[in-house]
Amino acid sequence: MIRLPWPLPAVLAWSSGWLLLLLLQRLLPPLWALVLATVWCTLVSLLGDSFWRRALIVLGFPLSLVLTGMASVPQWVWLLPLGLLLAVYPLHAWRDAPLFPTPADALNGLPDHAWLEPGAHVLDAGCGLGDGLLALRQAYPLAHWHGLEWSRPLRWLCARRCPWAEVRRGDIWQESWGPYALVYLFQRPESMARAWAKANADMTPGAWLVSLEFTVPDVTPFTHYTLDGERTVWIYQIGHMPADQ
Repeated sequence: MIRLPWPLPAVLAWSSGWLLLLLLQRLLPPLWALVLATVWCTLVSLLGDSFWRRALIVLGFPLSLVLTGMASVPQWVWLLPLGLLLAVYPLHAWRDAPLFPTPADALNGLPDHAWLEPGAHVLDAGCGLGDGLLALRQAYPLAHWHGLEWSRPLRWLCARRCPWAEVRRGDIWQESWGPYALVYLFQRPESMARAWAKANADMTPGAWLVSLEFTVPDVTPFTHYTLDGERTVWIYQIGHMPADQ
């Protein structure tokens, strides 16, 4: 999963869907080939950076088949991709961050700033497919890793991708962050104030809140570092009062 500029996600989904359909038609009945190609396009649609662009991608695939004459599309096929998309990205989670992965080496600098005892518990809040957990494991190889994800399909996939972590389905805003020495987020800018309030309410003094890209408004971070001159990792410590405050 990578971030692609629009409309590349749509082009990638449709072209790969057409190719897969052509290959599957040689092996399977046409209807099964169509269903599997549609499922594939639904998964690739997660590269879209909003729900509506994802919906455009998944609906555009059957439409492209009709317009090009590649397949006769049953009416129910139009509901299949939207149903799958809602399962992966449920309505409950629309207010949270879209499915953007954490770069593999993004958190390697964390131990230089946020030191943890061996065996400390760390949480990826909204773990998606597990890229943040993989980065946390690389940064803190002696920690205990935990993931919370509301989407059932994403939680299932993450748990299989990261079998060494405890990955549970849950609402990151309802579950307590108290047991964790560090909570990592890749959220939206507008949710960072809520995250900071929750961290202060749940976590013990000295614990860490780490955010990729987005700052807590009106709060001075403990420190930060920049990745390749682009994204920034913001590090906050519970109970830490900067000298200028």
